[in-house]
Amino acid sequence: MRVNSRDETIKRNYVQVYQHYIAEYEQVKRGQHPSYRQVGEFYAARGIQRQTFLKYYGRYRNSGGDASVLLPMKRGPKWRSRRTPAEIEALVLAEREKGCNRYEIHSLLKSQLGADTPASSTIYAILKRYGKNRLSVPMKQEKRKIIKQMAGELGHMDCYHLARDTILGERRSLYLVCVLDDCTRLAWAEAVEDITALTVMFATLRCLNHLAERYQIKFREMLTDNGPEVGPANSQNKHNHPFERMLMELGIKHRYTKPYRPQTNGKVERFWRTLNEDLIEGATFESWQEFKTELTQYILYYNTLRPHQALNGVTPETFNKSCQRIT
Repeated sequence: MRVNSRDETIKRNYVQVYQHYIAEYEQVKRGQHPSYRQVGEFYAARGIQRQTFLKYYGRYRNSGGDASVLLPMKRGPKWRSRRTPAEIEALVLAEREKGCNRYEIHSLLKSQLGADTPASSTIYAILKRYGKNRLSVPMKQEKRKIIKQMAGELGHMDCYHLARDTILGERRSLYLVCVLDDCTRLAWAEAVEDITALTVMFATLRCLNHLAERYQIKFREMLTDNGPEVGPANSQNKHNHPFERMLMELGIKHRYTKPYRPQTNGKVERFWRTLNEDLIEGATFESWQEFKTELTQYILYYNTLRPHQALNGVTPETFNKSCQRIT
């Protein structure tokens, strides 16, 4: 009696069909197929999905023509092969206990793990799995305790486009340039009439000088976006860019935010929101000079008198006095 459980007919037919598809596909690619000119026509006529076909075609080519790779393969549970190794999860959780967010954790682990560093989305999944996706009070306190030793280590720099109705009768596009200290939240902003590379360089230099003279803060690193006014990260000629050259001369390392991730530079983005709510929104200034005067007065108020929620209700200037600054 024939044992049907050992019949290999179905497998042979499956392999033959795919071998036939592969031969036809290669004819189309060479422009020699009698019926199809484009691979899209071939996929539609044969009723196969492009992704599925190319997966098997790639296996076939990489194996040197081994027909057995055309058979469907059993796939084990995804979690066994895709879950982050336990030792890396432990590193992620250790950094989380220090109050770091997923982007900071990614940056810290990248120097240790290199190509094995999990993506920020994976880090968030790990934190959520262990119930650490929200910062606890001890985490926040630990973060503040750590950054007290880091005043001046990192600055945030950004440009802001003023609304057209801010200055009465003004038709030009006007801007602000701000530098903010990551630790103390001390900030200084300059009003400018354009954001060309040279203008932004001089405005940033004035901000750095004010922060150094008034609050004795000198920066080691500066975080910006990838805009042309600050020199994009992939530029090959940084020595000739005004902003890049200024940072080099001052010995400040330039760091860039991840493209399309403004939250990476979130502290200065939050400053713009506060400035807009306190100074700009609903107000109209008689002249450009009046606005610049009001801006200077507000910055002094922000640094010296306005309590900051992230600093436990003290002002940036007071918090700065309690920090051990890096010089």
